[in-house]
Amino acid sequence: MASETTNSGQGNKGNGRIIAYVLIAIAVVLFILGVTDDYESGLSIHPMDQFIISPLFGGTDVHWYTVTNATVWFGLAVAAIAALMVLGTRGRAVVPSRGQSMAELAYGFVRKMVEDVAGKDALPYFPYIFTLFLFILFANFLGLIPGSFTTTSHIAVTAILAFAVFFTVTILGFVKNGAGFLSLFWVSSAPLVLRPILAIIEIISYFVRPVSHSIRLAGNVMAGHAVLKVFAGFAGALGAASVAPIIGIIAIYGLEVLVSAIQAYVFTILTCVYLKDALHPHH
Repeated sequence: MASETTNSGQGNKGNGRIIAYVLIAIAVVLFILGVTDDYESGLSIHPMDQFIISPLFGGTDVHWYTVTNATVWFGLAVAAIAALMVLGTRGRAVVPSRGQSMAELAYGFVRKMVEDVAGKDALPYFPYIFTLFLFILFANFLGLIPGSFTTTSHIAVTAILAFAVFFTVTILGFVKNGAGFLSLFWVSSAPLVLRPILAIIEIISYFVRPVSHSIRLAGNVMAGHAVLKVFAGFAGALGAASVAPIIGIIAIYGLEVLVSAIQAYVFTILTCVYLKDALHPHH
């Protein structure tokens, strides 16, 4: 038992060192990017330039068929998901590999979330919710690679995801409950005189859902990346005196890793809550 505890402690320390080394390496890369940035007149940092969608093969015009930095990182996110869920689980080993363990953990985590929040009758819609979770999670994490493009930082992307959820649960609510779905806006447990006022508030809050659903994800991702760019710019401008900005980069990057996972979780659990309202609209 003592040897197992010792080995476990040594393993945790080893993992901690690896994480620390990775964060330091990323900070150094961001520092180099900051040094090589274009400072036309002193300190000139452009943190929002990283969100510009640009054609991959030259030119400035973007058409529906143009291959851009956004489409490339969209494709990489899909490829990473396929690699984990298809290639990582093709062995179906009794003793799972690391890839299979990660896939099974993600599957079980989201499935339990759907069942606990929306109920067992929501499980037929689990594949859609699981796909949303994986795409947002992988897009967020891939966007943390220095020099990459973060697709979920654009409101156009998150709005499509949010409106897809909104229209899906609304249509599902009417299909499953008919006119009874409107009872979602009628708080029967409240005093009769307050019910019309509460109904108006419920209707407004319902139609605001896709706005808050999309802005929360895009805003958090964009803000974190912009702050990272600012610190990287300071590190590049200060040169040898850039110790403080580099420490800031390491701290913020670690926070961004956490935010990336949390935002995927928040988007998914809100989807489950909205699905529950569609399946069980009665207050």
